[in-house]
Order: sequence, then C-alpha cells, then structure tokens
Amino acid sequence: MTTLSVLDLSPIPEGSDAGQALRNSADLARHAEQLGYNRFWMAEHHNMPGIASAATAVALAHVATGTSRIRIGAGGIMLPNHAPLMVAEQFGTLAALHPGRIDLGLGRAPGTDQLAAQAMRRSLVQEDDFPRDVMELLAYFEPEQPGQQLRAVPGAGLAVEAWILGSSTYGAQLAAMLGLPYAFASHFAPAQMRAAMEIYRARFRPSARLAAPHVMLGVNVVAAPTDAEARFLFSSLQQAFVNLRTGRAGKLPAPVEGFAERLDPRAQAMLDNALSCSIVGGPDTVRQGLQSLLAETGADELMVTAQVHDHAARLRSFGILAEAAQEARLAA
Repeated sequence: MTTLSVLDLSPIPEGSDAGQALRNSADLARHAEQLGYNRFWMAEHHNMPGIASAATAVALAHVATGTSRIRIGAGGIMLPNHAPLMVAEQFGTLAALHPGRIDLGLGRAPGTDQLAAQAMRRSLVQEDDFPRDVMELLAYFEPEQPGQQLRAVPGAGLAVEAWILGSSTYGAQLAAMLGLPYAFASHFAPAQMRAAMEIYRARFRPSARLAAPHVMLGVNVVAAPTDAEARFLFSSLQQAFVNLRTGRAGKLPAPVEGFAERLDPRAQAMLDNALSCSIVGGPDTVRQGLQSLLAETGADELMVTAQVHDHAARLRSFGILAEAAQEARLAA
C-alpha cells in the first residue's frame, strides 16, 4: 500500500519570523504523527528569506523531541556543501537520540545561489564528487572495524536510512547502482519524473540496505473544504514561485484571489510546468487526484508538501488529505 509522508520547508510567512516558522514545523510534525503519516522531512536551503530550515540537522532535532513514532529526516542534505564525516556525525547523533527513526536524504545540488555557495567555501565548477561522497558517508554508518582510525562518533553501526534525492535521471542512476531508495522532486521539477522512475526501476541492484526498488514522489497538495478555497490558499505557493524565478525571493506571501488568472502567458507557462505535480481542491478532488497520480506512476510513497500561509489552514490541509487518503485506500 502506498504511504504518505510530509516534506516541510518550514515556510516563513509574510508578517512572521524564522522562530515562529520552526515552532510551526514542530507543531506540524506532531499533527502529522497523530494523523498517521510515515515520515516528516525537512529540506536544506540557504539564503532563502522564506525558508527557516537551513540548519537542517538542528531543525530536525527540535522536531524529533516533540514526536515519538514518525520517522524524521532530511529531504535533503545537500552533500556538496558538507564534509561527509560531519554529516555522519550529525545524523548519527540524531539516530543515537531517536533510535530507528532517522532518515537521511542526500542531494547533489547546492540548494542555494552562487553567492551563498561561495560563502560556504565550495566552488560551482569543482569536480563532481557526489557519488564518492555518498559512498564515504554510507561507510561511516557501517559497524566499526578493528584498527579503524577514522570513525563517526556517534554514527558507526547506527541505523540511519539513506536515500538519494533527484530532479533528473542522474540521481536515479546512482540510487539504482547503490541499491538505495529514491525520492524524486516532482513537486517543483516534474519534467523528468517518468524517465527517472523507469531508469531507477530497470537498473536497480539489490543491496544490504534495500532488496527491491522504492520510489517516493514529491507532490504539492493543498486541501480545503472546497475547491475554491484550496485554489485561493495555493496562490501563496504560486506567488512565491514566480518571485523566486524572477529574482525576488522573499517570505511566503499571503494568498490572493485570482492570482494565476492575472499572470502573463510566460509566467503562467512556467507555473504550469513547474507545479504540474500538484493536487489542489476539496476532499473529493484530492482523493481523485491521489488515485490518478498513483495509477499513472505506481509510486511506493508520496511525500506531500503544502506551502500555506496560515498555519491553521496548513494543519487542516494535512488532515483533509489524510482522510482522503484513507478513502482512496492509501496509508496516511
């Protein structure tokens, strides 16, 4: 049965601040756990005024202390920004504190702009070390061997579930080769979703970590009592996306009526392409959207994100989605 999980970008709404956004994330995680969601992931982004989860491991520690069952993880850690040993120590610490609950999704992109990437002491033209860094990182979680001189403490021998993230076929090939689960960022870059899934499933090699391929797809879901209200709430994400793509990134805007209808054709086409993997509507629309997406993709898991300006409306959206998933016979 397909399961549902949550991706939280810890959005900072206009009129609020990062501290409140992180408190909202912890509240959403507790809510998701009560509703039966499988995982709660947070994402690493830098120099983004509307996202509070830049220090992802720290934010996850905050969230994990308020929950007890739901899996907690990164979706993801942008590995080019970090030394693998330090990532192993951070997530080893989380695994030591919350045994059997920690996921580590690994991404190849910097998760930021060129200015912030340079501030993190990395070059955008450096050699692509991602596969080697992933293998080094995974090795730190293996049981310590006699005479081993370099180890992750905590980390060695701890159960951290590693994932490869991607928005192209590159990550699909690497995940298949390493025998790891694969999460595709179809919630903002759906163009190569089908090709990536086909490559991953066709080339998957079983490993000690995973016996059969497992695909999770990102999807935007904004649910409300009516289709009209859901479309209104969804306009916050639409505004944020246009602002980001036009160099005006900021906090998550308040929703406005008829935003998409007033866009010029170029901006409308950009939104249609980038956000095509979105389900927006009332309970029946959401249920039908879930069923259609799963019939089309056969995804093993869906990771749902909802960039909703009002925190109460965001909590409600995940509740409506959970009920719709039950009616569609998904595990929420």
